Amino acid sequence: MDSYNILVVDDDREIVRSLSRLLELEGYRVYKAYQGMEALDVLSQYPIHLIILDVMMPQLNGLSALMKIREKNNIPIIMLSAKTEESDKVLGLSMGADDYVTKPYNTAELMARVKSQLRRYFSLGAVADQENGEDLLKNGGLVLNRNTKQLTVDSEPVRLTATEYKIVELLMSHPGYVFSAEEIYSRIWQEEAYGVENTVMVHIRRIREKIEITPKNPKYLKVVWGIGYKIEKYD
Repeated sequence: MDSYNILVVDDDREIVRSLSRLLELEGYRVYKAYQGMEALDVLSQYPIHLIILDVMMPQLNGLSALMKIREKNNIPIIMLSAKTEESDKVLGLSMGADDYVTKPYNTAELMARVKSQLRRYFSLGAVADQENGEDLLKNGGLVLNRNTKQLTVDSEPVRLTATEYKIVELLMSHPGYVFSAEEIYSRIWQEEAYGVENTVMVHIRRIREKIEITPKNPKYLKVVWGIGYKIEKYD
């Protein structure tokens, strides 16, 4: 793909203008919106590959827009907010965001996160055609098709975000192996892991809600307290 389309959503027009300029200098095609409903309209009309989404906006705030987008779309979403409380970050991630950047942000860091999310999403083949043959990981009722990037649980398809998929693939590739939160983060996000327990925990919780009949008493995705996470090994 020659150019990625990025949607920037913020009610602060100066932020939209400056971010758009930075992204265009990096070679991206930028679409703009200034509140949540407008963002949904743009998303319905154009092929958007990543969204930078502000939290605090009028009419339809960023978290509400995030929930609506996630009903139909798994493209990467980076939340942008002046809120710095850990609880706000966890809330955004738990609702389906792939990453969370607080204002004031470092522009180089934000651009690096944009590139990382796009690389992860498209390297997973999320928009690629189905390949011939099958590359399957099977564990009990879990089947992960690495060609189609589709997970099924007891033959029922499960919709995963790109980040969730990569975590599941990592754990299913090593059934029974316990990965620390830091190890999961460094492998999936490809960044130095520091203070990442909550970020990883939120994604693990979201995966559990999708694959487990009883998330609080999981069959597959287990916590090894004080150590990390694993996929229980089944025949």
